[in-house]
Amino acid sequence: MNAAEQANDFQFASKIAAVVNLFKTEFPDLRSDLKPWTNDPETRQLLDPDSIDIGFHFPGRSRLLQSRSLLVQIRFHQDPLEQQRRAIGIETAGYDHNGKQWQLSTVENWQFVGNTEPVPEMKEKLKRCCRQTLELFNGLGN
Repeated sequence: MNAAEQANDFQFASKIAAVVNLFKTEFPDLRSDLKPWTNDPETRQLLDPDSIDIGFHFPGRSRLLQSRSLLVQIRFHQDPLEQQRRAIGIETAGYDHNGKQWQLSTVENWQFVGNTEPVPEMKEKLKRCCRQTLELFNGLGN
C-alpha cells in the first residue's frame, strides 16, 4: 500500500520519513515517491494492506544499480496480542524501461535475483538500507 496512505500517526509517519532518509543518504540522487501505485480499482485489488510501498527514482538510469527506479515494499505482521505491527521483511526491486531487472528479498537469504544485478558495492548499500529499515520499525538498537 502507498506509504502516504499508511502514515496514519506521527510515529509511523516519522519512521517512513526516516526510511526515505536512509535511502537518500546512501543514494543522494534518488527522488522519493510515497504514492508509487495508481488509485484505480484494478491496482487497489492487488495492494497489500500489510505493507508500506515507497518508490525511488534516479534522474536517469543508474549503471551501478542497473535500474532507473527502485520499489521498496516493507511487509508487516500484526500479532493480535501486541499493540505494534512488526516488520517481517522487505522486498526491493530495480526497474528500468525494460521492466524489473532484479529483486532482493530479506525474507530468506538476502540474495539478488534477476536479469541484471547491481555492482557489489551497491548491493551492500541496499542491504544496509534494508537492515536499518527493519531495525527502525522493530525498535532494535534503541
